[in-house]
Amino acid sequence: VDIAANHDSYMKNYLSTRVKKMIGTQRQVTARRKDGSTFPCTLGLSETPNGEFYCGFIRDLTQQKKSESEMLEKNKELIRNESLVRGILDASSHALFVIDERCTIKMVNDRSCEVFGWTKEEFLGNNINMIMPAHIAMHHDQYMKNFLKTGIKKMIGTQREVTACRKDGTTFPCMLDLSEAKGSGLICGFIRDRTNQKVAEMALAKKNKSLQEKQDIMAGILDASFHALFVINEKCIIQMVNEKSCVVFGWRKDEFIGKNINMIMPSDIAVHHDQYMKQYLETGVKRMIGTQREVTAQRKDGTTFPCVLGLSETQQSGMICGFIRDLTEEKAHEAKIIEKQLAAEKLSCDLEANQGIIMGILDAAFHALFVIDEKCIIHMVNKRSCDVFGWTKEEFIGKNIKMIMPAHVAVNHDQYMKHYLDTGIKKMIGTQREVTACRKDGTTFPCVL
Repeated sequence: VDIAANHDSYMKNYLSTRVKKMIGTQRQVTARRKDGSTFPCTLGLSETPNGEFYCGFIRDLTQQKKSESEMLEKNKELIRNESLVRGILDASSHALFVIDERCTIKMVNDRSCEVFGWTKEEFLGNNINMIMPAHIAMHHDQYMKNFLKTGIKKMIGTQREVTACRKDGTTFPCMLDLSEAKGSGLICGFIRDRTNQKVAEMALAKKNKSLQEKQDIMAGILDASFHALFVINEKCIIQMVNEKSCVVFGWRKDEFIGKNINMIMPSDIAVHHDQYMKQYLETGVKRMIGTQREVTAQRKDGTTFPCVLGLSETQQSGMICGFIRDLTEEKAHEAKIIEKQLAAEKLSCDLEANQGIIMGILDAAFHALFVIDEKCIIHMVNKRSCDVFGWTKEEFIGKNIKMIMPAHVAVNHDQYMKHYLDTGIKKMIGTQREVTACRKDGTTFPCVL
């Protein structure tokens, strides 16, 4: 209330003085919901080029991923309004470059100017090799020529650590993420300065892409999942599947989309499934949603197999998300598998589209998930992590990952990370190992990391 009472005065003061105290910065503030409860959040403000609108980004710090479906709806409006889109791009925490097939810069955002030191006017129309060290710049046009000639994508669609060059000649390490804008012949590159490791909102850096491109990116994340995924609507019609679903069941994506989900069920179950959904919609009683159960599924060739089904309802969209884990091999080696449960659930949270669905997917995962930065600070956990270790999400976020390790391991962990960052030698990354973890109550247990 004390902030709201003064806010109009803050705006009036800005309009009269044009002194930017909040605009162009990110600050931690307190926001209030309709029910009166408050929560901490990060507020980033940007003024659109025409001065007509002010764009504010709020990241809820109590939950790292929330309300993605609302963001999709906002994306539709942003696509229709070029001025707002540019304002959003300029609010991105990462530098953005869009080039054509001749390597000529067609678009940059404000962050690019801040990071590299050139103005937009100095960027536009010049070759992208202006931001590269000389020994790389001299070969870049040839790299593009090879790509256009062969169609082989060596950098596009990947993330790599490279070296960039500022206007003053100084260089810095950065993460480069390239994607090809379909049908336009343009290539979009996001650059994240790795000299400053503060985690920014990655998804905001991609607001210039079309809605279809965002959906393609999200589909790529889902396709990286180890388990089959289905998203259906209230009529039981399949809206989305991932590649693993095709591998497990034998149908192609185009054979799945638009069909009833009962196509993957044995006939004695399929005949009743629509009625189960109808009963849930009428009563609101969740018998399967929010649970994990062992069921029987059916492949395209008619064979059946045991699997674990985890269901989750996405916020606001009304969609139902189901993860299916094939138990065929686990049943064959059940005694051994029980002892060595693998934590294998991985999903991309950079993106910035369908947040409600993504959080439903992460929380429906069978294994505990942690995302940490190079300082070993926890930035994301899923619901399973809380169930397994006993801490709440709020207790996890912002803490060192060694909180889940026995003391004799925890005391050395930061040094392990420092050694990896200094040498680049991956001893644990890219592998699976059996280790010992520690719960909140102090008890330990064996696990696969």
